[in-house]
Amino acid sequence: MKMVNSMFFINLPYVAICVFFLGVIYKYRNLEFQYSSLSSQFLENRKLFLGTLLFHIGILIVLMIHVIAFLFPNLLLLWNSNIIRLMIVEGIGIVFGLSAFFGMVNLLRRRIFDDRIKVVSNKMDFFIEALLLIQIILGIWIAIYYRWGSSWFASGLSPYLWSIVMLKPNVDVVLALPIIIQFHIIGAFLIILIFPFTRLVHILVAPFHYIFRPYQQVIWNWNKKNINNSTIWSYTRPYNN
Repeated sequence: MKMVNSMFFINLPYVAICVFFLGVIYKYRNLEFQYSSLSSQFLENRKLFLGTLLFHIGILIVLMIHVIAFLFPNLLLLWNSNIIRLMIVEGIGIVFGLSAFFGMVNLLRRRIFDDRIKVVSNKMDFFIEALLLIQIILGIWIAIYYRWGSSWFASGLSPYLWSIVMLKPNVDVVLALPIIIQFHIIGAFLIILIFPFTRLVHILVAPFHYIFRPYQQVIWNWNKKNINNSTIWSYTRPYNN
């Protein structure tokens, strides 16, 4: 049992982190055209839009809560010292966790049942979406049945994760947690492990700098009314005019 615990909570995190960094660097330098989501939007857009919107909003908020608990555990515990603020954090986690769940269900159904999407999908696409769905289900389960997860994450799991970062792994707290939470931790490291080999790598090259760049002003230099009514189009007028 000790060997199994070491394999999942000591060896797996270090292997996952090494593969993550080596994989994303190799793929960026040698397979740059695969460094994207390889979008299938032109094949089907309606289901993709709904699923992507729900999933991305939900998972980003949930991840943000996890990151805050990891980086600023004392600050989060201070915030949670008030029961109202604690319930707000827990409520936000559950609501956006459900958003991520319904979004991923929609995306996975689209990939399984849409013939056009299935043709351009590979085994890793199905595997990572199924793994993400399981991970989200486990997270919602934990949030509902093991209350105040933000507080015990900050007080228990954050020290464990920092012990991994500091190369002094201490798994005592993790081994004392319920098995469902241990599975959730293992699932997180598995996602990190296979991250470079999935479409998830597009996160690393998302154009977030567009948010902060100055807005662009587009000026119409022609007389739009004259162009629309022009007789220069011999057959069919372009749709964009």
